[in-house]
Amino acid sequence: MISKAQEEYILRQAYVPEHIPNLMVGVSKGEPYLIGDYVIFIKDDWLIFVGYPLNRDCRPEFFATTLQETIKKFNPTYTWFVAPEIPDSILQSARQREGDEYYKLEMGNHDVKKGLMRIVKKASEALTIEKSRQFSEEHVDLTRDFLEKESPPPRIKELFLQMTEYVPYSKTSFVLNARDQQKKLSAYYVIELGAEEFATYVVGCFSRKNYVAHASDLLFYEMTKLAKEYHKAYIHLGLGVNEGIRRFKKKWGGFPFLKYESGELVSATRGPLSWMKALGTRL
Repeated sequence: MISKAQEEYILRQAYVPEHIPNLMVGVSKGEPYLIGDYVIFIKDDWLIFVGYPLNRDCRPEFFATTLQETIKKFNPTYTWFVAPEIPDSILQSARQREGDEYYKLEMGNHDVKKGLMRIVKKASEALTIEKSRQFSEEHVDLTRDFLEKESPPPRIKELFLQMTEYVPYSKTSFVLNARDQQKKLSAYYVIELGAEEFATYVVGCFSRKNYVAHASDLLFYEMTKLAKEYHKAYIHLGLGVNEGIRRFKKKWGGFPFLKYESGELVSATRGPLSWMKALGTRL
């Protein structure tokens, strides 16, 4: 476990969503630990190693040494790791490798383009925005429909499936709802505000049954207002995932700022297991 002082240090130094205890514990149910300047989460026979050191000294050799020492100490069956760069010594044994980039939106000089503001204004005439701490059956139904239609990558799908557990757990999370004139849920965003420096876009989706054009743009705009209200320097927009998502983030001024690599290490006695399968219940 981490102490209160350690948690405050983590939140002060955090620069990726995986650092945030509220977010990761709410999603994974793992126990957080601080190993040097690396944050890890442990439960049962698995371990998640966040290979972005809080001191930002991202030399691959430090990552490799600390990861190996941590595995030796806790002896997990499954170890999942994320890092900006994976050294060859780890890659030789890693399975289920993925690569991507994190995106961010700076708040300091962020001005919304006139074309986007016209879209936002038009959407706001048809939608009402509310800020909530509830993830209800209405959100669950919308999420089910969205996942069936969109078929996102497994790790993204599983993240959506954990919102019923995560939102009530994390007191620094908020749900932004866009409702149509009949008060029906048209779209939502989940935002995490636990890190000192940034707001985190966690997930978001829209309804095809109660579809309103540009609901996602309106929610994105409201997210920027929320980030400014809480004095965040930037919004962490997560991974690029696919061209459509990257294009949307870039349209709003988001840009890639940090490399992302992930993988899995499995002890010799067990077969591979997708790390997101460790993340608890399903919808």
